Amino acid sequence: MRWTLLAVVLGFLLDLCFGDPRWLYHPVRIIGKGITFLEKILRNIFPKTKTGERIAGGFLVVGIVAASSFVPWLILHLAYGFRTWLGVALESFMCYQLLAARSLRDESKKVYDALQTGDIEKSRYAVSMIVGRDTQNLTEEGVTKAAVETVAENTSDGIIAPLFYMMIGGAVLGFAYKSVNTMDSMVGYVNDKYQYFGTAAAKLDDVLNYIPARLSAWLMIAGAWLIGMDGKNAKKIYLRDRRKHASPNSAQTEAVMAGALDIQLAGDAWYFGELHKKPFIGDPIRKVEIEDILRSHKLMYAGTVLSLVVFGLVRVLVCLFI
Repeated sequence: MRWTLLAVVLGFLLDLCFGDPRWLYHPVRIIGKGITFLEKILRNIFPKTKTGERIAGGFLVVGIVAASSFVPWLILHLAYGFRTWLGVALESFMCYQLLAARSLRDESKKVYDALQTGDIEKSRYAVSMIVGRDTQNLTEEGVTKAAVETVAENTSDGIIAPLFYMMIGGAVLGFAYKSVNTMDSMVGYVNDKYQYFGTAAAKLDDVLNYIPARLSAWLMIAGAWLIGMDGKNAKKIYLRDRRKHASPNSAQTEAVMAGALDIQLAGDAWYFGELHKKPFIGDPIRKVEIEDILRSHKLMYAGTVLSLVVFGLVRVLVCLFI
């Protein structure tokens, strides 16, 4: 724990420089395989009733979180026990794998590059790689909005929330958070298959993201001021529209992004062939344009760097006085 701050900072810098290491099998994929494997077992054990599926989903959460925490803990315990430098190196690499700033920037930049060519089909395909909604009928504006919204939402649960938990409990707590986040993305759907089975994962993800989402929003508002965006409007739209989403957390950073860019986001969207009615977030002070994707990157980085500084300072102060 004494070396956690150094490991998190080094992991953050590695992510900024290199992004996801394509040559390495990502641990989140291993967690995903574990979720799929355990789901099959639990569904065969528990009855296919509302209560049975909820209990099964609860066991899934306990099992995956326990495994995702224990394995990195054991590795780091052995590494630090052998040589401190080896422990720091391994924990730094683990922290690096838990962050997605460079990856989020690169994947959304592909959408920007596709839009620049004017090829709408290529643009729709690019954005389909980073969003869960149906993209086959999106206009250029719809593709742009989808990319910006994804950057806004993932600034919290893909970057700032992992930083928050890693500053508290290092890579071990970071993996615990990431396992819940991964479960929510795989089974946390309100549909026939996961309506009850995914309840525990979805609820726990809401709980774990509750504080980080709000911290992310305020850090992004501060970041908007620092980089010359519309910080005043970011705060205004955040306070007004932060609850305009079915999730208690998703609209937090999305509202800040809409306000800082002076655009309107969200609205109705199609998922798996079904139209979902959603309220708009932000005001259409100006029309959405392709360059808003690049602007969203700037705000993402501003909020992320601020979070690293603020969380790091808090950790130093806590360590000094405890």
